[in-house]
Amino acid sequence: MTDRYAVIGNPIAQSKSPLLHAAFARQCGHDLRYDAILAAPDAFRETVLDFIAAGGRGMNVTAPFKLEAAGLADTLTERARAAGAVNTLKFGPEGILGDNTDGVGLVGDIQDRLGVSLAGRRVLVIGAGGAARGILLPLLRARPADVLVVNRTADRARDLADAMAPWGRIQGGPLSAAGGREYDVVIHATSAGLNAGEAPAVDYRVATGGLAYDLAYGGDTPFMRQARDRGASRVVDGLGMLVGQAAESYRVWRGVLPDVRPVLERLRPA
Repeated sequence: MTDRYAVIGNPIAQSKSPLLHAAFARQCGHDLRYDAILAAPDAFRETVLDFIAAGGRGMNVTAPFKLEAAGLADTLTERARAAGAVNTLKFGPEGILGDNTDGVGLVGDIQDRLGVSLAGRRVLVIGAGGAARGILLPLLRARPADVLVVNRTADRARDLADAMAPWGRIQGGPLSAAGGREYDVVIHATSAGLNAGEAPAVDYRVATGGLAYDLAYGGDTPFMRQARDRGASRVVDGLGMLVGQAAESYRVWRGVLPDVRPVLERLRPA
């Protein structure tokens, strides 16, 4: 019997999740069907419950439903609680499990694929919204020397840092808190650059051999160009994180972690 999975969002036509999970299923020899489901803004809960009733085993969740998904879940993993948002739902006899795989996808891409250890590194995170919140717990568990979160609204960065303080050394403040200092890893976690076509107004330097990582993907972003000018020897977009978080969702559902490298290699030329 074919197992059913899906991604739910609004809009949803742009999602690469069906392509990714079809590739994972072929790689693992699993019989599954993965659909993209467009839900009306006020029909998320009803749409999910209908999918469960039809035999659905799990769902990925994208904008604008990640917060609502956290409220729907009967149980949240620690990383989902820390993120305050859910991008993966698993359905079973025990109820609905909510997880967040974004941070695992990011850290796996940085450490396993790019070969950059985060342990002992100075990390700058630009942005304190949902994207930043989703990555911080796995990031802190990689044992960086310290993490600084900066944001246009300083209180938002401070509140986020305070909430994450039990898991590691982290501070938050205004954009100016970066202070023109050097960081080993700089992570851009806002949508401002893509929306406005501008790089973030943050004064930083990237240390020799350092990495600049944009969570956005699909081209050479304003942040990526800025980071090169600030000394970054390695500059990458978030496509590897996208594939990595999908693979971790697959592991949550199926108990096996697919190999992201061949999938990423097929996606990258496109």
